[in-house]
Amino acid sequence: VQLQASGGGLVQDGGSLRLSCAASGFRLEFSAIGWFRQAPGKAREEVSCVSSSGNMAYYGDSVKGRFTISRDNAKSTVYLQMDSLKPEDTAVYYCAATLTLSARHPDEYPYWGQGTQVTVSS
Repeated sequence: VQLQASGGGLVQDGGSLRLSCAASGFRLEFSAIGWFRQAPGKAREEVSCVSSSGNMAYYGDSVKGRFTISRDNAKSTVYLQMDSLKPEDTAVYYCAATLTLSARHPDEYPYWGQGTQVTVSS
């Protein structure tokens, strides 16, 4: 199982980024995928999770209404569209996979990508 997160970068307050999580080595359509983030000195935080079917999506309170998760199982890729970015969104963003239909807590995800840095300047 391998996960490759990409798309991070430096953006101004109010800007947008789209993160991608490319999966290999397993059948993405059988896996829930989550995006989590960790800022320096802070605990890892749920950003968004999507069920294996894509029918259920969950968002952390701090990103609701601004971020959108989607998945393209044919391309083995999950996306996180981030709009109206704020400086407090600055963190390393990780995608993670679990071979279950749905999961939300990071402890439920055994497979993790390497992370991509998102920096939002004020």
